[in-house]
Amino acid sequence: MTRHVRPQARFASTCAPAPVDQAQGLRQMFVSRVLRFIPVVANSRSGCGGLVLERLCAAYASFGLNTLVVDASDQARAPSELVAFDLGEGIETLSTQVSYMAARGLPLRHADARGSCASLLPALADASPRSDVVLVHASASEIVRLFAQPARGIPLRPLVFTNDMAEGLTDAYAAVKILSQRGGWMSYDLLMCAPLESAQAEPVAQRLARCADDFLGVAQRSAHQLDPQQAPTADPDPHFMEMAAALLHGALPLSLGDSAFEHLTSPGSALPARVASAHN
Repeated sequence: MTRHVRPQARFASTCAPAPVDQAQGLRQMFVSRVLRFIPVVANSRSGCGGLVLERLCAAYASFGLNTLVVDASDQARAPSELVAFDLGEGIETLSTQVSYMAARGLPLRHADARGSCASLLPALADASPRSDVVLVHASASEIVRLFAQPARGIPLRPLVFTNDMAEGLTDAYAAVKILSQRGGWMSYDLLMCAPLESAQAEPVAQRLARCADDFLGVAQRSAHQLDPQQAPTADPDPHFMEMAAALLHGALPLSLGDSAFEHLTSPGSALPARVASAHN
Protein backbone atom coordinates (compact mmCIF):
# COMPACT_ATOMS: atom_id res chain seq x y z
CA MET A 1 0.00 0.00 0.00
CA THR A 2 1.15 3.38 -0.89
CA ARG A 3 2.91 8.59 4.13
CA HIS A 4 3.57 16.78 3.94
CA VAL A 5 2.73 21.65 6.21
CA ARG A 6 6.04 26.05 6.74
CA PRO A 7 3.39 27.15 9.26
CA GLN A 8 1.54 30.26 8.20
CA ALA A 9 1.51 33.39 10.30
CA ARG A 10 -0.61 33.02 13.42
CA PHE A 11 -2.96 35.75 12.22
CA ALA A 12 -3.21 34.99 8.47
CA SER A 13 -5.75 36.73 6.30
CA THR A 14 -9.21 35.25 6.59
CA CYS A 15 -9.60 35.37 2.83
CA ALA A 16 -7.78 32.47 1.17
CA PRO A 17 -7.04 32.85 -2.54
CA ALA A 18 -9.44 31.10 -4.87
CA PRO A 19 -8.22 27.55 -5.67
CA VAL A 20 -7.04 26.94 -9.19
CA ASP A 21 -7.79 23.19 -9.11
CA GLN A 22 -9.34 20.50 -6.92
CA ALA A 23 -6.08 19.60 -5.20
CA GLN A 24 -5.36 23.20 -4.22
CA GLY A 25 -8.94 23.63 -3.06
CA LEU A 26 -8.58 20.64 -0.75
CA ARG A 27 -5.24 21.83 0.59
CA GLN A 28 -6.91 25.11 1.56
CA MET A 29 -9.10 23.11 3.96
CA PHE A 30 -6.08 22.21 6.08
CA VAL A 31 -4.28 24.27 8.70
CA SER A 32 -1.33 23.14 10.76
CA ARG A 33 -3.44 22.32 13.84
CA VAL A 34 -6.21 20.29 12.16
CA LEU A 35 -6.43 16.66 11.01
CA ARG A 36 -9.44 15.06 9.34
CA PHE A 37 -10.69 11.62 10.36
CA ILE A 38 -12.60 9.45 7.88
CA PRO A 39 -14.51 6.37 9.10
CA VAL A 40 -14.04 3.39 6.78
CA VAL A 41 -16.37 0.58 7.82
CA ALA A 42 -14.70 -2.84 7.69
CA ASN A 43 -16.34 -5.68 5.76
CA SER A 44 -14.68 -8.88 6.92
CA ARG A 45 -16.15 -11.11 4.21
CA SER A 46 -15.49 -8.89 1.20
CA GLY A 47 -11.73 -9.36 1.20
CA CYS A 48 -11.11 -5.89 -0.22
CA GLY A 49 -10.26 -3.73 2.79
CA GLY A 50 -6.63 -3.41 1.72
CA LEU A 51 -7.66 -2.36 -1.78
CA VAL A 52 -9.96 0.38 -0.48
CA LEU A 53 -7.36 1.78 1.90
CA GLU A 54 -4.61 1.64 -0.73
CA ARG A 55 -6.66 3.53 -3.33
CA LEU A 56 -7.73 6.19 -0.83
CA CYS A 57 -4.11 6.74 0.21
CA ALA A 58 -3.13 7.10 -3.45
CA ALA A 59 -5.89 9.66 -4.00
CA TYR A 60 -4.89 11.79 -1.02
CA ALA A 61 -1.21 11.57 -1.95
CA SER A 62 -2.13 12.99 -5.34
CA PHE A 63 -3.73 15.92 -3.48
CA GLY A 64 -0.41 16.47 -1.68
CA LEU A 65 -1.74 15.19 1.66
CA ASN A 66 -0.22 12.81 4.22
CA THR A 67 -2.39 9.89 5.33
CA LEU A 68 -2.32 7.71 8.44
CA VAL A 69 -4.19 4.40 8.19
CA VAL A 70 -5.41 3.15 11.57
CA ASP A 71 -6.44 -0.46 10.96
CA ALA A 72 -8.64 -1.67 13.82
CA SER A 73 -10.43 -4.32 11.76
CA ASP A 74 -10.62 -7.93 12.90
CA GLN A 75 -8.10 -8.90 10.20
CA ALA A 76 -5.46 -6.40 11.38
CA ARG A 77 -2.53 -7.17 13.65
CA ALA A 78 -2.73 -6.27 17.32
CA PRO A 79 -0.90 -3.03 18.10
CA SER A 80 2.58 -2.93 19.54
CA GLU A 81 2.72 -3.33 23.31
CA LEU A 82 4.46 0.04 23.46
CA VAL A 83 1.29 1.90 22.41
CA ALA A 84 0.12 1.58 26.00
CA PHE A 85 2.77 4.20 26.81
CA ASP A 86 3.08 6.06 23.49
CA LEU A 87 0.71 5.65 20.53
CA GLY A 88 3.39 6.95 18.22
CA GLU A 89 5.39 3.77 18.82
CA GLY A 90 2.75 1.82 16.89
CA ILE A 91 2.92 3.95 13.74
CA GLU A 92 4.92 2.56 10.81
CA THR A 93 6.12 4.74 7.93
CA LEU A 94 5.24 3.10 4.61
CA SER A 95 6.19 5.97 2.29
CA THR A 96 6.79 9.70 2.41
CA GLN A 97 3.01 10.28 2.46
CA VAL A 98 1.52 7.16 4.06
CA SER A 99 1.80 5.74 7.57
CA TYR A 100 0.13 2.67 9.03
CA MET A 101 -0.91 1.59 12.51
CA ALA A 102 -2.05 -1.95 13.32
CA ALA A 103 -4.80 -1.36 15.87
CA ARG A 104 -6.96 -4.46 16.31
CA GLY A 105 -8.65 -4.15 19.70
CA LEU A 106 -7.17 -0.70 20.38
CA PRO A 107 -10.46 1.29 20.41
CA LEU A 108 -11.92 -0.72 23.30
CA ARG A 109 -8.86 0.05 25.41
CA HIS A 110 -10.10 3.66 25.34
CA ALA A 111 -13.74 2.92 26.19
CA ASP A 112 -15.19 5.09 28.94
CA ALA A 113 -18.08 4.36 31.31
CA ARG A 114 -20.61 5.14 28.56
CA GLY A 115 -18.91 2.84 26.04
CA SER A 116 -17.48 5.69 23.98
CA CYS A 117 -13.97 5.25 22.56
CA ALA A 118 -13.78 8.85 21.34
CA SER A 119 -10.71 9.69 23.44
CA LEU A 120 -8.60 7.60 21.04
CA LEU A 121 -9.09 10.08 18.17
CA PRO A 122 -7.37 13.15 19.70
CA ALA A 123 -4.66 10.83 21.02
CA LEU A 124 -4.03 9.62 17.47
CA ALA A 125 -3.95 13.20 16.22
CA ASP A 126 -1.27 14.11 18.75
CA ALA A 127 0.68 10.92 17.96
CA SER A 128 0.83 11.71 14.22
CA PRO A 129 0.89 15.51 13.93
CA ARG A 130 2.39 15.48 10.42
CA SER A 131 -0.62 13.64 9.01
CA ASP A 132 -3.41 15.47 7.23
CA VAL A 133 -5.90 12.61 6.91
CA VAL A 134 -6.56 9.66 9.23
CA LEU A 135 -8.43 6.68 7.77
CA VAL A 136 -9.98 4.70 10.62
CA HIS A 137 -10.77 1.18 9.38
CA ALA A 138 -12.92 -0.63 11.93
CA SER A 139 -16.17 -2.53 12.39
CA ALA A 140 -19.42 -0.58 12.31
CA SER A 141 -19.79 -1.00 16.09
CA GLU A 142 -16.34 0.44 16.76
CA ILE A 143 -16.89 3.26 14.25
CA VAL A 144 -19.95 4.26 16.28
CA ARG A 145 -18.04 4.06 19.57
CA LEU A 146 -15.26 6.20 18.11
CA PHE A 147 -17.18 8.81 16.13
CA ALA A 148 -20.73 9.17 17.47
CA GLN A 149 -19.88 11.50 20.34
CA PRO A 150 -17.31 13.85 18.71
CA ALA A 151 -19.22 13.93 15.39
CA ARG A 152 -22.53 14.99 16.94
CA GLY A 153 -23.95 17.74 14.74
CA ILE A 154 -21.38 17.10 11.98
CA PRO A 155 -22.57 15.70 8.60
CA LEU A 156 -20.12 12.79 8.76
CA ARG A 157 -19.69 10.63 5.62
CA PRO A 158 -19.14 6.99 6.66
CA LEU A 159 -17.62 4.92 3.86
CA VAL A 160 -19.03 1.41 3.37
CA PHE A 161 -17.55 -1.11 0.93
CA THR A 162 -18.40 -4.56 -0.35
CA ASN A 163 -17.63 -6.98 -3.16
CA ASP A 164 -20.15 -8.33 -5.67
CA MET A 165 -20.94 -11.46 -3.63
CA ALA A 166 -23.86 -12.20 -1.32
CA GLU A 167 -21.63 -12.48 1.77
CA GLY A 168 -20.14 -9.04 1.26
CA LEU A 169 -23.58 -7.55 0.65
CA THR A 170 -24.90 -9.08 3.88
CA ASP A 171 -22.06 -7.56 5.91
CA ALA A 172 -22.47 -4.17 4.22
CA TYR A 173 -26.20 -4.08 5.01
CA ALA A 174 -25.54 -5.08 8.63
CA ALA A 175 -23.01 -2.25 8.88
CA VAL A 176 -25.46 0.31 7.48
CA LYS A 177 -28.05 -0.87 10.02
CA ILE A 178 -25.63 -0.36 12.93
CA LEU A 179 -24.53 3.04 11.63
CA SER A 180 -28.12 4.24 11.39
CA GLN A 181 -29.59 2.72 14.55
CA ARG A 182 -26.66 3.28 16.90
CA GLY A 183 -24.83 6.19 15.28
CA GLY A 184 -27.81 8.06 13.86
CA TRP A 185 -26.14 8.41 10.44
CA MET A 186 -28.82 8.19 7.78
CA SER A 187 -26.61 8.23 4.69
CA TYR A 188 -23.37 6.65 3.53
CA ASP A 189 -21.06 6.32 0.53
CA LEU A 190 -20.33 2.97 -1.11
CA LEU A 191 -17.30 1.46 -2.78
CA MET A 192 -18.00 -1.66 -4.84
CA CYS A 193 -14.89 -3.83 -5.22
CA ALA A 194 -15.34 -5.89 -8.38
CA PRO A 195 -13.81 -6.27 -11.85
CA LEU A 196 -15.22 -3.88 -14.42
CA GLU A 197 -16.69 -6.81 -16.35
CA SER A 198 -18.64 -8.07 -13.30
CA ALA A 199 -22.33 -8.51 -14.13
CA GLN A 200 -23.22 -8.49 -10.41
CA ALA A 201 -21.54 -5.28 -9.28
CA GLU A 202 -24.26 -2.80 -10.24
CA PRO A 203 -27.20 -5.02 -9.15
CA VAL A 204 -25.56 -5.61 -5.75
CA ALA A 205 -24.99 -1.88 -5.21
CA GLN A 206 -28.58 -1.16 -6.24
CA ARG A 207 -29.92 -3.88 -3.97
CA LEU A 208 -28.01 -2.46 -0.99
CA ALA A 209 -29.31 1.03 -1.75
CA ARG A 210 -32.88 -0.25 -2.06
CA CYS A 211 -32.78 -2.32 1.14
CA ALA A 212 -31.15 0.52 3.10
CA ASP A 213 -33.86 2.90 1.93
CA ASP A 214 -36.87 0.57 2.23
CA PHE A 215 -36.07 -0.98 5.62
CA LEU A 216 -33.88 1.59 7.35
CA GLY A 217 -34.70 4.90 5.68
CA VAL A 218 -30.97 5.34 4.92
CA ALA A 219 -29.72 6.98 1.72
CA GLN A 220 -26.81 5.74 -0.38
CA ARG A 221 -25.38 9.08 -1.49
CA SER A 222 -22.85 7.82 -4.00
CA ALA A 223 -21.41 4.56 -5.27
CA HIS A 224 -18.19 3.87 -7.11
CA GLN A 225 -16.68 0.68 -8.46
CA LEU A 226 -13.06 -0.25 -7.71
CA ASP A 227 -11.42 -2.75 -10.02
CA PRO A 228 -9.06 -5.05 -8.05
CA GLN A 229 -7.40 -6.02 -11.32
CA GLN A 230 -6.25 -2.45 -11.95
CA ALA A 231 -2.53 -1.91 -11.37
CA PRO A 232 -1.82 -0.20 -8.02
CA THR A 233 0.32 2.35 -9.87
CA ALA A 234 -2.56 3.41 -12.13
CA ASP A 235 -3.96 6.88 -11.59
CA PRO A 236 -7.34 6.88 -9.78
CA ASP A 237 -10.18 7.77 -12.12
CA PRO A 238 -11.89 11.17 -11.80
CA HIS A 239 -15.10 9.80 -10.25
CA PHE A 240 -13.15 8.08 -7.49
CA MET A 241 -11.16 11.26 -6.88
CA GLU A 242 -14.42 13.17 -6.50
CA MET A 243 -15.62 10.68 -3.90
CA ALA A 244 -12.31 10.89 -2.03
CA ALA A 245 -12.57 14.69 -2.01
CA ALA A 246 -16.17 14.54 -0.78
CA LEU A 247 -15.11 12.26 2.07
CA LEU A 248 -12.65 14.95 3.17
CA HIS A 249 -15.37 17.57 3.22
CA GLY A 250 -17.51 15.29 5.40
CA ALA A 251 -14.68 14.11 7.67
CA LEU A 252 -14.36 14.77 11.40
CA PRO A 253 -11.92 17.67 11.98
CA LEU A 254 -9.82 17.50 15.14
CA SER A 255 -7.28 20.02 16.38
CA LEU A 256 -3.86 18.95 17.59
CA GLY A 257 -3.01 19.33 21.24
CA ASP A 258 -0.50 21.95 22.33
CA SER A 259 2.33 19.43 22.75
CA ALA A 260 1.90 18.10 19.22
CA PHE A 261 1.70 21.60 17.75
CA GLU A 262 4.84 22.65 19.62
CA HIS A 263 6.62 19.63 18.13
CA LEU A 264 5.54 20.69 14.63
CA THR A 265 6.75 24.25 15.08
CA SER A 266 9.95 23.50 16.98
CA PRO A 267 13.33 24.38 15.38
CA GLY A 268 14.35 21.76 12.85
CA SER A 269 10.80 20.78 11.91
CA ALA A 270 10.75 21.17 8.13
CA LEU A 271 7.12 21.65 7.24
CA PRO A 272 5.88 22.13 3.66
CA ALA A 273 3.77 25.21 3.08
CA ARG A 274 0.07 24.90 3.73
CA VAL A 275 -2.57 27.50 2.96
CA ALA A 276 -4.72 28.70 5.83
CA SER A 277 -8.45 28.45 5.28
CA ALA A 278 -11.34 30.56 6.42
CA HIS A 279 -13.31 27.32 7.00
CA ASN A 280 -11.28 26.37 10.09
